[in-house]
Amino acid sequence: MVKAISVLGAIGAMPALADPGSSETGVRQALERYAAAWTKGDLALIVACYHDDFTLHYFGHSTLSGDHAGKAEALKALAAFSQRTRRKLMGITAILAGDRLGVIVARERLMQGEQPIEVDRLLVYRVTDGLLAECWVYDQDQRLIDSIIG
Repeated sequence: MVKAISVLGAIGAMPALADPGSSETGVRQALERYAAAWTKGDLALIVACYHDDFTLHYFGHSTLSGDHAGKAEALKALAAFSQRTRRKLMGITAILAGDRLGVIVARERLMQGEQPIEVDRLLVYRVTDGLLAECWVYDQDQRLIDSIIG
């Protein structure tokens, strides 16, 4: 069981937009539902956690860097990342919840060629209507991620 912490500071360039219906409890529930599906490897449940207008923001200088707007486009980018990195979730380290944003800290194993590398990833989410509406991905070593993705 991952402990939810109710503190979120300013992280990078986060939007000032808030979902009037969001709350710390709603954000925490959405993230816990997503983390449970991800931990189980249940792709159908993972996809069901995303809002139709989900937008994914990848940083760095890889071919996947930039904004992937809309659930279909974001899922394509996530699939491409998974294929190129052969990622495997090692565990959820923490879930943080505030009244407009939430954070999942995940440990993943990526493959660089045949070499496994474990990295920590910080995933900042905006929740709307109980679903993940937006995600900013902060990687422990962005240059490494860029070199694996290409």
